[in-house]
Amino acid sequence: MSKKSFKIHRTALTLLALLLLGVSACTGAAAPTPTATSPIIEPAVSTPPETSTVTPTQASLVPMTFMAGYKPQANLPFVGAYVAKEKGFFAQNGLEVTIEHSPGRGEHVQLLVAGKVQVTTMDAATVLQRRADPGLPVVAIALIGQRGQQAFAALKSSGIETPKDWEGKTVGYKGTPPPDLYALLSAADADVNKVNLVNVGFDPRVLAEGQVDVYPLFKSNEPYLLRKWGYEITLWEAADYGVPTLGLTYVTTEDYLRAHASELTRFLAAALQGIAYAQAHLDEAVQVVMQYAGPETDPDHMRYMLETELRDAQSEHGFGWQSPEQWQALAHMLAKYQALPAGIEVGAAFSIEIWEAAQK
Repeated sequence: MSKKSFKIHRTALTLLALLLLGVSACTGAAAPTPTATSPIIEPAVSTPPETSTVTPTQASLVPMTFMAGYKPQANLPFVGAYVAKEKGFFAQNGLEVTIEHSPGRGEHVQLLVAGKVQVTTMDAATVLQRRADPGLPVVAIALIGQRGQQAFAALKSSGIETPKDWEGKTVGYKGTPPPDLYALLSAADADVNKVNLVNVGFDPRVLAEGQVDVYPLFKSNEPYLLRKWGYEITLWEAADYGVPTLGLTYVTTEDYLRAHASELTRFLAAALQGIAYAQAHLDEAVQVVMQYAGPETDPDHMRYMLETELRDAQSEHGFGWQSPEQWQALAHMLAKYQALPAGIEVGAAFSIEIWEAAQK
């Protein structure tokens, strides 16, 4: 090769090398793989402002507050809301639902009527009674408990087999004797005047210790405790004797129902989906409850509560169904035993439209 050709060839190689270097810089070619001893320097990442993490979907969610009518536990209407929140059912229905719990003394009802809470829970009989006195504008949008929450228990060892056997025995009540107690005694042809009725409070140990022969309890609660303590019990429910009883409901106010039927429909659709999910995934539902109830709560107790209330929630029409006939029968029973004034407008105490719309 001549000297002239060699110079031309060297110049061409130099130009080609420079050209390849420029292309590498423009295309962001990968840097050499670091050796085991060379430090890996991560690029600095700036944190965006907090508001920039909110997606349009999140920003458009309608805020609502649901207040459970008692402490965190596995009451079925509570579980429906817990699961709907944790599984995203509320968000899928365009809602951002805050879940709170009543400290007691009827505060959840007071906050509902004051407009601080949009949905809460109330026993069906209490809905009717609060509408009558003091005339609160509360409306049940779904009936979760198709049977009442209460029952009456005696120790199996007592030999008491029927409510007729309560004659001559001491029978407890909480606060005031409930109308379903009188209705149950009447249905069993027992003479209430031969029954010693006493106020026993809320501690089932009075039954275990023999202070009373029959104790009033919530079916999904105290039976678990008594059996855990080693006592076999006999239970009586008024509904088993043909007495019309109803359980917990989702409740709103007349004003909120008129102005926000769409939000209530979406809330109920999500909550009922949460109940159905809990029924199909009991273990997971109990774990969700524990997130709210805290580690000090007995998960087996919560499972017992959930399973008991799921049985009472069954309806051929689906969870949450209610009818005028159910409410009229309950009102008639309450009025018969002076627990409700006669002539109350029962139809105003519940709405079937929200449940129907939630099925679509």
